[in-house]
Amino acid sequence: MRNVQITLVEESEFRYRIEQADQMRVPGVVYSSKELLPQAAGDKAMEQVANVATLPGIVRASFAMPDVHWGYGFPIGGVAATDIDHGGVISPGGVGFDISCGVRLLASGIDRTELGHDRLQHLMDILGHTTPRGMGHGGLWKLSGKEEMDDLLVGGARYAVEHGHGVPGDLQRCEDYGVLEGASPGQVSTRAVERGLHQVGSLGSGNHFLEVQAVDHVYDPDTAAAFGLHTGQVCVMIHCGSRGLGHQVCTDHVRTMDQALHRYRISVPDRQLACTPVDSPPGRAYLGAMAAAANYGRANRQLLSEAARRAFATAAGVGLELVYDISHNMAKIETHEVDGATRRLCVHRKGATRALPPGDPSLPPDLGAAGQPVLIPGTMATASYVMVGLPGNDAFHSAAHGAGRVWSRHHALRMVRGEQLRGELEARGIAVRPSSWRGLAEEAPEAYKDVDAVAAVTEGAGLARLVARLVPLGVVKG
Repeated sequence: MRNVQITLVEESEFRYRIEQADQMRVPGVVYSSKELLPQAAGDKAMEQVANVATLPGIVRASFAMPDVHWGYGFPIGGVAATDIDHGGVISPGGVGFDISCGVRLLASGIDRTELGHDRLQHLMDILGHTTPRGMGHGGLWKLSGKEEMDDLLVGGARYAVEHGHGVPGDLQRCEDYGVLEGASPGQVSTRAVERGLHQVGSLGSGNHFLEVQAVDHVYDPDTAAAFGLHTGQVCVMIHCGSRGLGHQVCTDHVRTMDQALHRYRISVPDRQLACTPVDSPPGRAYLGAMAAAANYGRANRQLLSEAARRAFATAAGVGLELVYDISHNMAKIETHEVDGATRRLCVHRKGATRALPPGDPSLPPDLGAAGQPVLIPGTMATASYVMVGLPGNDAFHSAAHGAGRVWSRHHALRMVRGEQLRGELEARGIAVRPSSWRGLAEEAPEAYKDVDAVAAVTEGAGLARLVARLVPLGVVKG
């Protein structure tokens, strides 16, 4: 990576600008506040925003969301769109290794006052025992082989529902109705298939979780009602992605594109930004493989939802209705107006969630008037937010995806002991079911930005509007 001096110009309270310099084709735009700007030593997120601005075909700006921090090539919290018909590129680094990592929120038919301490502990025990998690852990659905895997890679959450894992109504509240079109299983390597064959229906590790929450505050009762939420309601939030299959897809195609840079006469300031034109054989191959991995991720969350429903039925005698499922590691072909012209763009969102406003034609009918739910998880000791997309969002209808790290995992391990953290959380009434003390310490609340501030900046910048705040009751950690 090049070493450059980045100067941020404050344009307004929640918007900063990185002026074009060197090879930058567009400026950088950072939605943030002084308190949220990356402060950690070695965090080169702002430099990465500038590097992304050098990509061929990029339009409008290289954007960064309020939770931005250092990532692979692209910053996490980065958004960039390239003009497909004018040499625009696609970069696997702009999607990330956990393709279609995303958040799913389900709402129960019980309030926290009805759940009570003993029932919550029983529920968490069941979830802790029945939720596969951890590195390489087997999933809930043991696929029979490559043929069944190919069907799942094409069908996504729809394929899971068709095989009894959920109900058809779930698909209405999934991004793209649970299936990203254009999947090409033939572009997914044998090694990727092997890694994913027995992981469908598993959380994984790191910052992935299944959390039982309660709606603590409703800011917009009408929109909350449209989403199926009310104050006091117990919910479940699931955060996970495409596991080893998605990681291998990214690894394979980064290597291919790195080797193809010279062929397409592309120069990038960081090899982690390896890319090719969207409309090229390597570009189309990656899009097909990425869509397949995205469908795997969506099926994965569908299976975990089924496990959560069984646990709630057993412990509380109630069901769970899907509020929404949205990815935050994706590249999608979308149409947007840029400089007065309608253009076909490849929109990269890495650690950024799509945030469609009311009236968008791609919303399901029952959400058309309300807008798209934007799910922003926090930490296991703070809160999570449900927001809604707004018109006039010039970052291609994108918003923050979470709190954003400020400590590395190594630093968190030096600062926090997992056993002590669990004790502190339990003392606050938050039931914790970790897979390891190390994994719990790595995800200590102190390792993240203030999610309340992230949500406030997201609203203040006009990216999305507050609908509801949820607080943790219990968490199952990968």
